[in-house]
Amino acid sequence: MRKIFAAVAMAATVLGALPSAAGARAYDPGLPGLPADLVAQDVSFRGSGGLDLRGSVISPANARPGRAGLVLVHGAGAGTPREKLLAEAVAFARQGLSVLVHDKRSEGYSLFTRSYSQLADDTLAAVELLRKQPGVDPGKVGVWGLSEGGWVAPLAASRSKDIAFVVVVGANSLQPLRQQAWAVAAGLRKAGVEGSLVERTEPTLYRAIAAGGMFPEPYYDAEAVLMRVRQPVLAIWGVHDLLTPPRETPPVFAAALERGGNKTYTLRFFADADHAAHRTPDGGVTRLPELAPGYAELVGSWVGEATSGSAPVARISGPAPVQADDSVGVPPAEWWESALVQAVALVMLVVAFGGYPVVALVRRVRGRRDVEVVKAARTACAAGLAVVAGAFSYVFYVVMTGGKLAAPGPLAAGRPVVWLALQALAVLTVVAAVMTGVRWRRIAATGERVRLGLVVAGGAVFLLWALYWGLLLP
Repeated sequence: MRKIFAAVAMAATVLGALPSAAGARAYDPGLPGLPADLVAQDVSFRGSGGLDLRGSVISPANARPGRAGLVLVHGAGAGTPREKLLAEAVAFARQGLSVLVHDKRSEGYSLFTRSYSQLADDTLAAVELLRKQPGVDPGKVGVWGLSEGGWVAPLAASRSKDIAFVVVVGANSLQPLRQQAWAVAAGLRKAGVEGSLVERTEPTLYRAIAAGGMFPEPYYDAEAVLMRVRQPVLAIWGVHDLLTPPRETPPVFAAALERGGNKTYTLRFFADADHAAHRTPDGGVTRLPELAPGYAELVGSWVGEATSGSAPVARISGPAPVQADDSVGVPPAEWWESALVQAVALVMLVVAFGGYPVVALVRRVRGRRDVEVVKAARTACAAGLAVVAGAFSYVFYVVMTGGKLAAPGPLAAGRPVVWLALQALAVLTVVAAVMTGVRWRRIAATGERVRLGLVVAGGAVFLLWALYWGLLLP
């Protein structure tokens, strides 16, 4: 199972964060799209573990001394290049800020391995560099985090008084595992899916992934971190956020800050905006290049207030966010749900259902025709193997395409046709295993009893396995 996830990780990981010499250099004209009214300087610094990270400091061409600075923190993804946040960097620099945007690390970061603590240390190193830039007031440097960066930026701020303020966009106050399970389930429901696939199978898969150590930081406690943040906070959400529960997250976010004694926060919602506060024409599915109108101006004016000591107190504004379904907690797996037990169950199913046809093939090769074929056993084995292979393949596909707008295939009564076919095969497997059990009781030959008994045992394991994964649920 781990090899399957590893293949997915290999395909999803983007290489980046190339090493460079320490220090600052002249601006590299390879950074595309920089307007003439801005200037940039290529810089490098050492992040967590001594890793060299490269970035650019973008400032107004006529920048005033004593200006505020902003370090941008990427969302999820390994080695994300600085160009990914160029639109934000340009927009904020035009508000009079010096903005440091850097290539995200790929070393120590993958689909299965990452540390928010390590990323926070990278952010602190970037803050230290920006505080030393000419014309930047070291007491007015803050951090901005998008999506996953919404966990990282507050963590960095909780560790350092050198950070003057925090801005987050599409941030999440829920546990990462719960957020991800919600995002995929929401995508499936948006595509019209109902029933066991979205209610049982999808969250169960995420529990199994987390239990196998293949979901990084699954139960990260964002609330505990927010309670330690003392700096002014500006939190922004697009009303059509399809990756973070936009109705549930903000109240929890504000409550955590207040429990820590921090009331200098502003929560703002933007209409017709997606997870990254970019414009969206179709309810969050498509992200346009343009930022939501007024977003950059809000950041500029709010930073001015925050760095002058007049940050707004407990201010919430904007249209109500759109969230059709509530998120559901994804608790840690019990021992009988562990990755080891799941792996053992799969091995048992493969051996039980694969052994019967293998023995039949060996007998045929040897020319033996004296053993009667039990059609029910053959049906149970064929259907059972098809369900095991097909269910995992289909569910992995659904999960990988489930965010924003899922592609589950044709539906019938709110169920994907592929899933209905797998459920029908699961029922057939159980019925055929029961019929095999009836036949097994009448067999006298020891060898054949063992062979059919293995199929019956596989059927019993399959029944429990299929119920657990929702294949035998409506």
